[in-house]
Amino acid sequence: MMEYKARYITDDIKLSSYEDKFFKSDIMFDDHMLVWFLSGETKIVQSDATYFFKKGDIFLIPRNQLATIINYPKDGQPHKTVVMHLSVETLRSFYSNKNVKPKPLQSPKICSFSNHPLLESCLASLIPYFDMKDIPEDIASIKITEAISILRTLDKDIDDVLANFEEPGKINLVDYMERNFMFNLPMEKFGYLTGRSLTTFKRDFKKAFSTTPQRWLTQKRLELAHYQLTEKGKKPLDVCYEVGFENLSHFSFAFKKQFGIAPSQLAEQC
Repeated sequence: MMEYKARYITDDIKLSSYEDKFFKSDIMFDDHMLVWFLSGETKIVQSDATYFFKKGDIFLIPRNQLATIINYPKDGQPHKTVVMHLSVETLRSFYSNKNVKPKPLQSPKICSFSNHPLLESCLASLIPYFDMKDIPEDIASIKITEAISILRTLDKDIDDVLANFEEPGKINLVDYMERNFMFNLPMEKFGYLTGRSLTTFKRDFKKAFSTTPQRWLTQKRLELAHYQLTEKGKKPLDVCYEVGFENLSHFSFAFKKQFGIAPSQLAEQC
């Protein structure tokens, strides 16, 4: 059983700790997430980039972005982070009296602010509060406002990300799925991100691909896995999680059924 612990100041600020060997999840964040690493390592895989973060790193994951997140302990220390949610509601309130017109962004990137003293001192000042029973009222909103103000000082383009409150519009389904099939999300989420209800998503998918989403996704993930093993020389365990499977045994079974050889055997031959 994975040993996961989280301590909260409010729902928007938590101290997160994974003691296990590693933890993997495919995620679409509803809020922007500001993360400060205390220990451990994280690999974040997106459709067009892979990021590695470690102790001391600070980064912002924009909302509505798909990512596979793999958390590892490191040097005998658990994977431990301070996480601050910058919700649409909070940001609307922050920007309500500011004359900011964000430029539209197709797909905002993860922003890294590693080891920045201002941000680090803001986030480090939260640590004592996680052990307090009676937390001062408004401390979370004060700290979140401070963090947003610092981000705006460090990055002149950050308003384009933080002050953009649009929901995903209807976009080209084929293009989107071809870029994001390796993320293991509920169909409702894929529907939302392509600007569709679940019913419309399934109908449009059938029309575009002449099959069900689940069959198509499995096929695409297996094809990518075969490529990663044979052309990139990756290990079966890494490939399994990066292409969208939830565990190695299911991946191995599906791979052998498709290609007639287990991924571990194929890796040995390459």
